[in-house]
This record gives sequence, C-alpha cells and structure tokens, in this order.
Amino acid sequence: MVKIIKNKYKNIKRRATTLSELMAVVVIMSILVAVGVPVLNTVNQNIMMSKTRLSLQQDARNIMFLITRVTREAKASTVSISRYNTSEPFYSKINFTTIDNRNYQFYQNGTNLFMVDNGRTRVLTSDLRYLAFTFPESSNLGIISISITLEKNLFSGKRKALHMASEKVRIMNE
Repeated sequence: MVKIIKNKYKNIKRRATTLSELMAVVVIMSILVAVGVPVLNTVNQNIMMSKTRLSLQQDARNIMFLITRVTREAKASTVSISRYNTSEPFYSKINFTTIDNRNYQFYQNGTNLFMVDNGRTRVLTSDLRYLAFTFPESSNLGIISISITLEKNLFSGKRKALHMASEKVRIMNE
C-alpha cells in the first residue's frame, strides 16, 4: 500500500505496513505452521511405515523360499523339531539331513533367525518375533508347517510393523 504524505515542503511517497496488516500475516503464518508440521510428520511416518512393511515382506518371502527349498530335500527320518534353549519358544528349531548328506538347522535365538549349513552359521534376519515348525497332521510326518513373524520397531517404540507368513512343505524323501 502506498501512502502519499503531504508535507509542506513536497509530496513524499512512502511504502509502509500497518500494525494490523503485520499481525494478520503473523496469524496466517502461525496457522500454516501449526497445521503443516503435524501433517508433514504424519506423512513422514506413513512413508517410513510403508518402507518398513515392504522390507519385512521381502525378508519373509526370501526366508520362506530358502527354508522351504532346503526342507523339501530333507530325509523324513532325520527331521527333528525342538527348541534352541529353554528361553526360546517350543518348536522353534528344526534339524535335518538332506539326501546329499548335508546337515541343516534353522532356529530362533532371541530376535535372530539362524541357519546352520554343515557347521557354517549365518543370520538370516535379526527382526524375528516368532518361528514355529510343526507337523500339521500327526498321521503324516512328511508335511511340515512353517510359521514366521517378523517385527520391527518404529518411532521410538511407539509403532511396530509386523509381517506374518505361513507355509506347508512336503518332504520329498523318505
């Protein structure tokens, strides 16, 4: 807004803002910040949650593929289901020997899922919440059900991402 101030010496053009205009700008900016920050925070949390869920789904898919592929080659007479130690859930460990005489173990220890291949141990994931190997039918020990739950904490433990997978595997060798 341009004001013309008449002076006895000459006309002076001066740009100025009034106090009410300045207060209106401050109020509008405050409202935008008050609304914008929580919206951006929520958007960021949703993006992080989506990325974490995708990561857990991919990990679960890869782990299930590996376990089912190896378990199919097991000799049915060598399959043993137990637990790693007394602090772990029941049925969270499986031992078996394949047809080419390789010894395998998959087991849960805390939040880690371990695979032992002929004495070589490797961690498949450190986001494990639950692992179970069971025989769904007591009359048929050639089928094993594998259940896995992966979990990851987000945002200082306030929210968690979970992914559960379950699959039945038929042991191909007697």
